[in-house]
Amino acid sequence: MLNKKLDREYFRSQNSLVLAEDLLGKILVRDFGNGHILRAPILETEAYLGANDLASHASKGRTQRTEIMFAPGGVVYAYLIYGVHWMLNIVTGPKDHPEAVLIRGVENCIGPGRVGKLIGLDRSFYGENLEFSKRIWIEDAQSQGDIITSTRIGIDYAGEIWKNKPWRFTLKTRTF
Repeated sequence: MLNKKLDREYFRSQNSLVLAEDLLGKILVRDFGNGHILRAPILETEAYLGANDLASHASKGRTQRTEIMFAPGGVVYAYLIYGVHWMLNIVTGPKDHPEAVLIRGVENCIGPGRVGKLIGLDRSFYGENLEFSKRIWIEDAQSQGDIITSTRIGIDYAGEIWKNKPWRFTLKTRTF
């Protein structure tokens, strides 16, 4: 039985801090269009809470790169870092409130660059609507395990206050 696809209202109704935790255990689905469909529970996320969050790309204002972050939640913010790794971010909240959740890990694949590679992320996903997309979406599911909070990774440039926010969430699944 397939889980219900999350709709735009889910992504628009809460801020990124709430959704970063709530997305844990939900299923990231990628249909490659060739009969192969990847379904992977989300195990690690990070929240980026708008223009005042100095770790967020939105803190630099509206740019060609960040424009999609100002859209209503439920779309993909895909960007390239180090010229190598594509990052999967989900825009959250209402229009003109540029927040996003970085998908840092899924089952059997930890690390945001690795997740991007696993799902074949590229520039063409920028702005993809998760509710209507035929190639990427998130399905509802219950998280099973303990949620661990910690500081975000790789954002020393944002300063002490912002790099030490406990806005990274990891689902530690229970083994029996």
